[in-house]
This record gives sequence, C-alpha cells and structure tokens, in this order.
Amino acid sequence: MNLHIPRGGAKKAGLPPGTIVYVGKQKTEKTRLRITKYNESHFEEKEPKEIEETLSFTSKPGITWINIDGLQRVDIIEKIGKQFNLHPLTLEDIANTEQRPKMEDFENYIYIVLRMLQYNRHENEIVSEQLSLILGSSWVISFQEKEGDVFDSIRERLRNDKGKIRKMGADYLVYTLIDAVVDNYFALLEKMGEKIEDIEDQLIANPQPVTVQTIHNLKRQSISLRKSVWPLRELVNSLERCESGLIKETMDIYLRDVYDHTIQVIDSIETFRDTLSGMLDIYLSSVSNRMNEVMKVLTIIATIFIPLTLIAGIYGMNFSYMPELKFTWGYPLVLLSMVIITVGMLFYFRKKKWILQGS
Repeated sequence: MNLHIPRGGAKKAGLPPGTIVYVGKQKTEKTRLRITKYNESHFEEKEPKEIEETLSFTSKPGITWINIDGLQRVDIIEKIGKQFNLHPLTLEDIANTEQRPKMEDFENYIYIVLRMLQYNRHENEIVSEQLSLILGSSWVISFQEKEGDVFDSIRERLRNDKGKIRKMGADYLVYTLIDAVVDNYFALLEKMGEKIEDIEDQLIANPQPVTVQTIHNLKRQSISLRKSVWPLRELVNSLERCESGLIKETMDIYLRDVYDHTIQVIDSIETFRDTLSGMLDIYLSSVSNRMNEVMKVLTIIATIFIPLTLIAGIYGMNFSYMPELKFTWGYPLVLLSMVIITVGMLFYFRKKKWILQGS
C-alpha cells in the first residue's frame, strides 16, 4: 500500500457546499445495493433494483441494514439522502473518498467515516478503502467504494442468529461493523510483522540493495496505517462520549473494548515504525562494515607490496655499476628477501590484530 496523497480537490473547486461530486479512483464495477432486515425472530435479505424499495423495509419492525457498494453513481446517493433526510454535507462527504476518519452527530442520525483496509494477495499490498456508516433509530446505511469487505462474519451471524446481534439495536450493528474493521487491522499487522521478521533475517545473513527498497515500502505502509488508525481513536472516543439517544448507555462497554483494540493497533504500528527505522540503520551499518572490511584487505595488500615495489624499482633502474647485478646469487636472494618481508609484515599485522586468525 503506497502512501496516498489526495488529488480530488480540483474537481470540487468553486462548487457550493453540499455539491455531490465523486472523488476517488475510477472503478468499473456496478453499484450494488443489498438490504438486510432482521429482528430476534425474523431475518430477510434482498438485492433491490430500485432505491425506492428500501422504504418498504424500513417501515417494517426490526433493524434495517442497507449496504451500497460503489459510489460512482451520485444519483443513488442523492436518492438515499432524500429518503432518509440526510444533510447535503453528509452526502458530499460520502462521495468524497478522501475523508479523514471522523464522527458527526446530526441529531436524527450519526455519520461515521473510517478506513477499511484489506490485503491484496495478487499485488501483495494493503488496499485502503473509505467506509461511511450512517446510524439511524432503527436503520444503518453503509457506503463502500467497491465490492468486497470484512463483514462476511457479521452477515453469517445474522443469518444463523449467533450471538446477541439480532437481539440488539442498530447501534450494536454499527459497533460490530467498526469492530470488524479494527479486528482486520490486527490481521494486516500480523502479515506486516512476518515481512519485518523476514527482512531481519536477510539483514543478518546477506543484506542486498533490494532490502532497502523493501524497508522503505514497509515504512510507507506503516505511515499509511498510522494515518488510517490514529484518527479512529478519537472517533471511537467521541462515540463513547456521544449524548445522542441513538447510542444507548449499554454500548459504552463495547465501545471501550474497540477503543482498547485501537490503542493496541496504534502501539503495534509505532513499534513497527521504530523497528523499521532501526533496521535501516542496521543495513547502513552492515554495508559500511562490509566496505571497511574490503578496504582493510586492500590496504593490507597495498602495504605489503609497497616495500616489494621499492625493491623491484631499485633493481629495475639498469645502472651499469650496480654491485648486485654481477652477483651469481643476486636474483634468488632478492626474491628471498621479498618473501621474508611479506611473511614478516603478515606476522606483524596478525600480532596487532589488524587481520584475524585464518584470514
């Protein structure tokens, strides 16, 4: 997951507040509408073709969960806004996928924005998606950028009547959705931790230039994770302190649990960031040490050959009256003296521990 910089502001420049303009990556998927209606004794799922069909569901007793996948069709967002009396600024924020996680209380409903993160196995990266939740008295609307989410376990619990979700209100459904998003952060952090462990092994065994690129990519991912998770702490805290009647006091204990999980995620991200910074320092130190070892070997070789070069240079001057030139054993004696000098210098270097035993 690369660090994403918002670039959709130009589309909205000069437009009045509340103008619905889709800001985000262009996707080819069609907008999909799913409705789930349930209470303690009844459960129903449907994919209506028209937005107007949602009214027949919300008029029935029980909790209604409306999920919209795909935000390219702003006309659908406008129709939803008219049916549920949503503020134009809320609709504007839903269509703008560059929102910071936040919570806003509009008296008759609560608007929540957070980032849903998923791991893309094919591209081996973390994909970030904006999730908008609207909590009403007996209904919840969720807006996603595309199909595919982390809510399959929640749908399964609703179908099979597992746990207390079908006995609770709409505020509990919103809690379970937020909790599922936060729990998925732990799964992503686990994958990220495994990658960091692999890089640590590479740093110790055989650091390569590609290792630096991997470390930088993981650092960018940790920054993006922090950007997505850090405001979530404030969001959950605001929900816990919210005085709206849409959130019952019995939800405080559940929201505190989500808050604790959020803090754990933030702590893990900070730990990863510190670890990655330390790993980069370790890599640079390792490369520097390897370079020093190479330079030490080259320096020792050059130092050994300096006196040998001096001797060879002296006897290569070809003067006519050099006394050693006529000597019968001159050549082997010069070679012997070179060997003695070389062995003596190696012995001296090892005694000074400039080279290790067995080098």
